[in-house]
Amino acid sequence: MKDQYLLNNNIIFLNHGSFGACPKPVFNKYQQWQSLIESQPVQYFSNDIYNYLNKSRKDLSTFISCDADDLIFIQNPTTAINSIIRSLKFDKNHEVLTSNHEYGAMIRAWSWFSKERKYNLIENNLKVPFTTKSNFVDDFWKGVSKNTKIIFISHITSPTAIIFPIEEICQRARNEGIMTIIDGAHVPGHIDLHISNFNPDIYIGACHKWLSAPKGSSFMYVKKEIQDLIEPLIVSWGNEVDPSPSLFINENQYQGTRDFSPFLSVSSAINFQKNNNWDIVKERCRDLTKQTLISLQEILKTDLLCPVDDNWLAQMASIQVPVKDLSNIKNTLLSKYKIEIPIFEWENNYMLRFSFNAYNDENDSNALIDAINDIFSK
Repeated sequence: MKDQYLLNNNIIFLNHGSFGACPKPVFNKYQQWQSLIESQPVQYFSNDIYNYLNKSRKDLSTFISCDADDLIFIQNPTTAINSIIRSLKFDKNHEVLTSNHEYGAMIRAWSWFSKERKYNLIENNLKVPFTTKSNFVDDFWKGVSKNTKIIFISHITSPTAIIFPIEEICQRARNEGIMTIIDGAHVPGHIDLHISNFNPDIYIGACHKWLSAPKGSSFMYVKKEIQDLIEPLIVSWGNEVDPSPSLFINENQYQGTRDFSPFLSVSSAINFQKNNNWDIVKERCRDLTKQTLISLQEILKTDLLCPVDDNWLAQMASIQVPVKDLSNIKNTLLSKYKIEIPIFEWENNYMLRFSFNAYNDENDSNALIDAINDIFSK
């Protein structure tokens, strides 16, 4: 599988979680879409693009189990959340409940707009290690008050790489009339996603990460009942020219001239996984993640963040490293050991996050384990 990717063979790439890595067949299809634009731009932008987007939306909707008319493609989850926050109406006492495990850019967006929109952003400090799903939901729900109108939470967290029990949270929120906005940037192509099963109000996902579509391909799902709340981030021609079946789609999917090729390549990314037995790939990578995490914990002697099982972890995991010089260890791993891996600060601790995908194998895991043992045994 390593030959299927464009990654530098001289680097052990253990950071798929940050920006993904596009396989050669998918990247080639992406370039074919770009060439098609240039072959007849007027025909493409005036007519054909709407059919192409419709086909790609339908393929994605089947893959993530939702109605194709309930989702649009968007550049990235950050753009999606900005569009959502700008659209929603808030009263002065309204609260948005989130957690301390969320992606920094998302929290910054919620915090930024809270000053203008006058809502209160409540970050529930969920302490690790986690134990059971029911305990997690109970602990999270301690942050809910009579003023809680929105829950914004990750499906798989970025800093801690933990799978949150989203289905239980969405069900409880529905029962109490609270809107749910789920950040699923790390989910499509990583774990099975059936949006129809847990019925969130809004779900944001990235296709360029674990689905390995080209950069700039993400989606925003919005339940039909609230689609009229979402206003376009950029007002363009909308329903005056877009023949799409709903106002939500035709006002939001085409916001000026741009390269739609990343969106149109999502179907190729889905097919790539289907044609390469991805369930087996994911199972192998999950096992590799667990084995590596256990080995690193034995070396580092730091507490694990959650149980080492499929309820909490998939192809990515984080572990605390007992260092104070973040840049030094990251640079050492890259320059001396040729390992690309993120190390960052979270909750006043330094975390190392590793991820495995189809192009990784046990040799990559052993290289990381040996490097960490070498560094921290001195």
